[in-house]
This record gives sequence, C-alpha cells and structure tokens, in this order.
Amino acid sequence: MSFNAGRTTSRVWMAAVFLFLYLPIITLIVLSFNASPLVTSWGGWSLRWYVALAQDAEIISGFKLSLEIAFLTACSSVILGTLAALSLHRFKRFPGRTLFAGMVNSPLVMPEVIIGLSLLLMLVSVQRAFGFPERGFGTIWLGHTLLGMAYATVVVLSRLQEMSPQLEEAAQDLGCRPLQVFFLVTLPLISQAIGSAWLLTFTLSLDDVVLSAFLSGPGSTTMPITIFSRARLGLSPSVNTVATLTVAVVSMGVLTASVMMARAERRRAQEMAAAYRAS
Repeated sequence: MSFNAGRTTSRVWMAAVFLFLYLPIITLIVLSFNASPLVTSWGGWSLRWYVALAQDAEIISGFKLSLEIAFLTACSSVILGTLAALSLHRFKRFPGRTLFAGMVNSPLVMPEVIIGLSLLLMLVSVQRAFGFPERGFGTIWLGHTLLGMAYATVVVLSRLQEMSPQLEEAAQDLGCRPLQVFFLVTLPLISQAIGSAWLLTFTLSLDDVVLSAFLSGPGSTTMPITIFSRARLGLSPSVNTVATLTVAVVSMGVLTASVMMARAERRRAQEMAAAYRAS
C-alpha cells in the first residue's frame, strides 16, 4: 500500500515539475495565435501575427544572423572543445595543465556580464592598436565560441572518461596509427557526445543576449537583442510568434538529431555483436 502511495506521489510530483517547466512555453505558443493586439486579453484564434512577422524585416534579418552565428559557433565550439577534452583526458600531467583546465572551465562559472565586458575592453584595445576588428558578426561569434567551448569540453570529456581505454589499445595492437585510432575508434564512440555538445552550444548561441549586447555593432543585431529591445517597450504578440517559431525549429532539430544518433547507436551495436559472433 505504501509502495503504491509512493509511486502516486512521485507521478504527481513529476507532473507538477513538467507543468512548471513547459506550461509557460505552451501558454506562449497559444498566445501567438491570439487575434487581440493585447497579450492580456484573448480575442480569438488568428494567424495575423504570423502574417505580420513575414513582413517584419528587422526580425527576419536578426533571425538569419542568429542562425548563422549559432551554426558557426556550434561547429567551432565542438572542434575546440573536443581537442581540449582529448588533451585533458589523455595527458594527465603537462606543464600548465591546471591553468589550462581552469581557463577552459571558467566560462561555466563566470557571469556573462564579466565575460562580455572583458571581451569588449580587449577588442576595443586591439581595434585602437591595429584598426580591427570591427564589432559585429565576427566579434559575436568569438564571444559565443568562448562560452560554447567550455560546455562542449565538459560534455565530450565526460564521454571520454566513461570510454574503455582497452578499445584504443586493441586498435593500436592491431597496427593502427594514432590518427587512425582517433578516426576509426575514438570518434565513432564519442559521436553522440559531440552531437549533444553541438546542439547545446547551438541553442546557447541562438538565445544569448548578454554577450551579443556587448559584442554587437551597427547592422549586426541578433534576434534575441531585437526581442529584448521590443519587450522593454511593451509586450507584443509578434514576440510570441517569433518565440513559437524558434521553439519549433529547435524542437525539430533536437528530434532529428536524437533519431539519427539512436539509429547510429543501434547500427554500431549490431556491428559489434556481429564482430563478436564472427570471432
């Protein structure tokens, strides 16, 4: 009897947590179809704000810029994060390892305001000395990569620590060179972690406001900055529309990536089982 009561309590608590997390998002999606220009009153179902969004050049331009920066940030963060994770995992001792690990992980615990301000001061000093870079696309990408690299390193490093070193040793015993071991053994085994890190850094870059506000320049206004600027002047249903489309794009990307990684994992498991049977 107590077991059933505990199970019921757990389910109720889990439902309450999911409602707390997702009810605001569901409310936002519903309000994006509100015909009334006031978000506090319901005026019936309508697509007027989606039609208005298609004619909003500022939002569309900011959304395209955010997608481009997020894509490049995810790629560069995963590459640098994977290299950093491999260095920390394989080389337990080297001069400056503690400092290197601390510098890689510091963006995880440091406020974004401090990171953005320090990057801004550095870029202003470099620009005064050499005449470049101008604040815009490149500087936002640099700041987002600095933050995303830290998250990618943690995700990939956790997977490397769970991986059995005997697999790489067996490949070396069979004559594989270090580069072949990485591409034929290590990379397939950490591919899911790399995919997760890519999705995480893409999402972090897509909705970042603080770093983008410090590092943006004229003509390089991202979508979150545009939404934040409009929200300070009063909430508009068009903001709900943008948020709904963003949720849809991110959800489709996550579902697609999850299905692809699940299929790859099943195929890898089948190949390993076939190899064991053949041996």
